[in-house]
Parts: sequence; C-alpha cells; structure tokens
Amino acid sequence: MSRFACQKVNDIAPYVPGEQPQDRSYIKLNTNENPYYTSARAVAAIDSDVLKNLKRYSDPECKPLVRAIADYYGVADDNVLTTNGSDEALAFCFQAYGQSGVCYADVTYGFYDVFAHMYDCSSEHIALEDDFTIDPSKYFGAGRTVVIANPNAQTGIALGLDKIEEIIVNNRNNIVIVDQAYVDFFGQNAIPFIKKYNNLVVVNTFSKSRSLAGARVGFVVADSGLISDLKKIKYSFHPYNVNTLSMLLAKNAVEDDEYFKSTVARIVKTRGHLIDGLRERGFYVLPSSANFVLARTPKMGGEELYLQLKSRGVLVRHFSDERIKDFVRITVGTDGETAELLKAIDGILKETK
Repeated sequence: MSRFACQKVNDIAPYVPGEQPQDRSYIKLNTNENPYYTSARAVAAIDSDVLKNLKRYSDPECKPLVRAIADYYGVADDNVLTTNGSDEALAFCFQAYGQSGVCYADVTYGFYDVFAHMYDCSSEHIALEDDFTIDPSKYFGAGRTVVIANPNAQTGIALGLDKIEEIIVNNRNNIVIVDQAYVDFFGQNAIPFIKKYNNLVVVNTFSKSRSLAGARVGFVVADSGLISDLKKIKYSFHPYNVNTLSMLLAKNAVEDDEYFKSTVARIVKTRGHLIDGLRERGFYVLPSSANFVLARTPKMGGEELYLQLKSRGVLVRHFSDERIKDFVRITVGTDGETAELLKAIDGILKETK
C-alpha cells in the first residue's frame, strides 16, 4: 500500500476472486461459470453495424434489456434496474439501505463483508445451523437490512419460497435483499413477491445460468420506489454502467428461452451425477440447489485436495473460512469434465491409502 491511501482502504480485506490461471490448460471448476456456450442468438446480435456504433455511449437506461427482463418476469419496466454484474447491484443496495446495519449468514458470499466495510454498514453475522442450513426465524425482526443469498453462495443450500416470505413479512420495516445468483438451478424465484412487498429487493445475474459471466450484466427487480433509490445511486456513480455489447447479448439471451432452459436442465442433471459420484467415493456432500457442490473427504483437508487436483489439471475452489476449510467447492461442469474430475479424485485417493 502507498502512504497516500486513506485508513478505510488500508483496513479493508478485499474480495478474492477465483483463479483465472494462464499457465496451462485446466478443467475449470472453480468459479461457478456455465460450461456451455453463450446462446447463439445472443452472439449473432453483435453484428458489424453494432460494432461500428461503439463510438456512441451505451443507453444509460438499457431500455431494450429492461423491457426484455420485465416481459420475461411479468413486471413493469420501472421495477427493473440493470447493472454491471450483480456485484454492482449489491453495492448499490448496501449504499442505499445499509446505514441501519446489515445482517447475513456467517458462511455466504464474501463480498457482503467487503461492501459493509466500504459503505460503513455495521454488520451482524448470523450463524448457519450445524447442517449449514439457514434458520429463517433468526432473521425475524432483525432491525437492520437482511441479506439472503438463495441458494447460498458457498453451500448451495436453498430456502423454499415459503421461508423467504416469512423473512420478508417479519421485517416489514426493513429492506430484505434476496441475492439470486444461482436461483435458476433451484427453480423457486422470489421475483413475484415484489408485487406484494415493497421492502423486497431481488438481485440477479446473467453470469451463471445464461453463460454471460464475461459480459458483466446483473439486474435488480423491486418496487418502483426502491428502483428509484438505486437509480439515484447509479447516476451518481456510473450512468453508462452496462455497455452496448453486453446489453444486446443479455437481451437476446433472455429471449432465447429454449436454449436457457436446456442448459440449466443439463447442469442440474450433471449435478446429480456429480453428487452421486462423490458420495460413492466417501465424500460428505451438502445438498445443492446451485451449479456447484460443497464437499469434503475424510482422507485429507480441503486445501490439500484443492492442491492435489490443481496439480492434475483440475481447478476447484478452497476457502479458508473456519467452518468450511475442510471442504472444496466444485462447479458443475459438463459430463466429460465431471468424469475427468472423478478420475483425478480416484487417483488422489488411491495414492493416499
């Protein structure tokens, strides 16, 4: 750090993104990306006329994309805000609604702690149960903004919509943020609740289920008053936050519903094969409603397994958090990638006997 940085910057523990190594070819199962190609329809939307017009700023309102999202989810245009990835959406939410304090699980998406620090939000970690599930009643009457990743970002475990609604109903004087990065692999979307509850903010991304991680597109669906709040922050920070190419890719990805549903179905099917394969090899695997699984083996610690797999050309994710340090998080890849992962694990386990 330089001597010029303010104390807040000196004190921050920044979010650590998953590895994107360039040293060799890996089977990449560490950052929960979709293993299938972006929609062909979406890619075809980027033609020479679009490229020639990049000299102009992008549409700050992202009207074509907003319209597509609103139509898809059956809400009004003024219920939708597009953002540069869902991380930007979450940052806006912490800025707008974090001054009363925030609370979230002790094992969840690592960016929540970073945003709480950056935007001076007092934070409370609410412990997951011994089986890594969320007890909704622990969030009732929180007296601060509630943030729920559903399915949860590190465990993959989801709350049913009935439990999500209980949390919303029991915090009517506070904002409830439901972070739905992985919801399409679960199938229970909280977006319809925005028509009933004006204290709900639903944050979503195109990075996972719609194969657009590199395009950086997220969106918020909420009561129009809340969207106005978040737009005020956006226009005070980054008016042209979604670029022209990403907007067109995302719009056409939304409209290519058949391809979207087919890739999600393939991932969910492979997830089942992965969980079965790991359990057959003696792993303890948490039940997952996401496109990844959290698993551990009694044969070795999580960091050692991560390193052993990396040496064999397979990347998974290891976290040093005390409660999950013995686990690795494995993205659901293709059937072929899953077979290679299990083959690598077989080799590792054979060598540890």
